[in-house]
Amino acid sequence: MLDSIDLVLVMTVNPGFGGQSFIEGCLPKIEKLAQWIQKRGLKTRVEVDGGITPETAGRVVSAGATVLVAGTAVFGRPDYKQAIRAIRDAAR
Repeated sequence: MLDSIDLVLVMTVNPGFGGQSFIEGCLPKIEKLAQWIQKRGLKTRVEVDGGITPETAGRVVSAGATVLVAGTAVFGRPDYKQAIRAIRDAAR
């Protein structure tokens, strides 16, 4: 099935409202998914949504995420540009 999709979304909070904490137990799921994609030589992207902050961005990218969705970590800050920069820097 992975060979027929462009993007897989992994929710790392319980869907419903913003500002929730990242669920650490999702990291192994991201890793496993990324391994399957890599083994098959696919270009499927792994998107992670929920609890993405400068503190979690590096860990999810290291686990295999290629697209990060941040809501409160950006829009809950007075300086959006600086908040985005902090997440990008942490993800490198």
